[in-house]
Amino acid sequence: MPRRAAPSSVDDDTLFDLRYARAEGDLWPMYDRLYAGHPDAAKVRDALDQLMRRYWNARPADLKLLDLTRDLEPDWFQKPDRIGYVFYIDRFAGDLRGVESRLDYLGDMGVTYVHFMPCLKPRPGDSDGGYSVMDYRAINPAYGDMADFEAATRAARARGISVCVDLVINHTAKEHDWALKARAGDPAYLDYYLTFEDDTLPRQYERSLLEVFPETAPGNFTWYDDMQRWVWTSFNEHQWDLNWANPQVFFEMVEVMLFLANKGVEVLRLDAVAFLWKRMGTRCQSEPECHMLLQALRAACRIVCPAVIHLEEAIVGPEEMLPYLGRGEHDGKEGNLAYHNSLMVQFWSALASRDTGLMTHTLGTHFPPALTNATYATYLRCHDDIGWAVTDEDAGALGLSGAAHRRFLSEFYDGSFPGSFAKGALFGVNEETGDARISGTCASLAGLERALEEQDAEAVNRAIDRILMGHALIASFGGIPLIYMGDEIALLNDYGYLDIADHAHDSRWLHRPHMDWAAVKAARAQPQSAAGRVLGGLTAILTARARTPELHAKYATDILETGRPALFAFARRAPTGSILCVFNFRETWQSLPTGWVAQQGVRDGHDILSDGALGAPDGQIPLPPYARVWIR
Repeated sequence: MPRRAAPSSVDDDTLFDLRYARAEGDLWPMYDRLYAGHPDAAKVRDALDQLMRRYWNARPADLKLLDLTRDLEPDWFQKPDRIGYVFYIDRFAGDLRGVESRLDYLGDMGVTYVHFMPCLKPRPGDSDGGYSVMDYRAINPAYGDMADFEAATRAARARGISVCVDLVINHTAKEHDWALKARAGDPAYLDYYLTFEDDTLPRQYERSLLEVFPETAPGNFTWYDDMQRWVWTSFNEHQWDLNWANPQVFFEMVEVMLFLANKGVEVLRLDAVAFLWKRMGTRCQSEPECHMLLQALRAACRIVCPAVIHLEEAIVGPEEMLPYLGRGEHDGKEGNLAYHNSLMVQFWSALASRDTGLMTHTLGTHFPPALTNATYATYLRCHDDIGWAVTDEDAGALGLSGAAHRRFLSEFYDGSFPGSFAKGALFGVNEETGDARISGTCASLAGLERALEEQDAEAVNRAIDRILMGHALIASFGGIPLIYMGDEIALLNDYGYLDIADHAHDSRWLHRPHMDWAAVKAARAQPQSAAGRVLGGLTAILTARARTPELHAKYATDILETGRPALFAFARRAPTGSILCVFNFRETWQSLPTGWVAQQGVRDGHDILSDGALGAPDGQIPLPPYARVWIR
């Protein structure tokens, strides 16, 4: 674009032009490669130019100041004081006004990032937990309205808390206005979706497609009599896949992003990004065009609202996940955050097997020590099920059968495997492959529910240790640790979902309980109770994290071989020195040679978590069951 004359002071137009010049090379080359040859490409491109300037001019002054602050501190989301918390608004606080009243509770834990689980207006009835959106510009009326939402984001921002919301970009609800117009036969809106007059092409696509929900939504296409057309529906019948090969869809989603950014959203969680681009003969997941689209979307935000970062939700294998954080030509230009699904899977796998070999191999083989302008969202669980993303290749490298190990994990965590400490429920059982996923709260999967039922004090101790070890792991690995609502007070499985018609078919509601504020009060009043010990222990871990600059996400995470199957270890390599993080995955005492610790560049044996020196009789550092130590 043409250069402006040098101004006497930096005004809004100048700032916009500077940011445009900075990011246009990441936007338009991707756009042109995606839409070259499309008859509407030039027209939409011109409209996008105008759209971005319009939303910049409408951006509130306090958010423009935040943009400038983030430009001067581009690593803000990588700092160790970033600590996340995830909740459904209604289950956490009733509504958005209730959220405002609970922000001090989050601040007391050190939370600086909150994810409002799907809060945009969903379709009535079954909405896939809110991910079947019928209006991107309206809030779920059960939570309040857009004014309430803006008030909540403003109150969070005043406390230094960034708000994340879900933006479902692969599909809309069939009740969305675009879908209604398509269903009525409007050709412009029919082209917003992927529809077919007969099943010739759907049958060809199905040969290579996978089923997302084989139990409840088999197949990837749905026939509608009133339209006399098949519609691509990857997830559910009521969720229509968008046609991202149409540049108008790109325009619409950029406008939605900028609209939400101007309402105070600081993190856009882009949902189901692996499915955006369709190509015959493939799984239609993680095609190269997905990454072009995501780079271009991020560039649009960097121009208009650089305070906003993108979290890309792609729950796929390690080698497929990393490109969503930018690899190759997209390095440093795509997502700022992506879920470290493998870390979660390997944590639960090592807990069940009492062996960290697969964990060390997988995390050490597939993930680079550091990333460019990006990091992980680390977590032990989320609103979704746990899928056992253990590849046959990784299992085979350790002499294991991938299928047998995945089956063992499902049986262990649904509690049917002999000697299991866990209580969970199967989800997404695939009868053809034998694979199944698992639902359950962190505390119930870690053994607390069973231990309390059996009134086994020692088992309670071990379950609490597992919970705290896991949170010490995600707090130190590198990235933003996400605490799922209720895990800080060890909430157990909620079996009441079976009595709710819209939930009973979906075991994931097992681990979506309502927040128990009476339990919070009791945990504070009784710090020696199970809930009190978890709340106190987790708060101490998060406090230690925020005070440990070596845990900045830009510093390398170096996976280490300890030679001891019970132990998982990594070093955080900062210029000021290394921190050695070690975790014992067994209920028995282990030890670590001081000589090995010294080889990792750590010599004084000070544990950051306990703020004390580690004893080493006979040259061995003793590690109790489920120990977690950060050694400086």
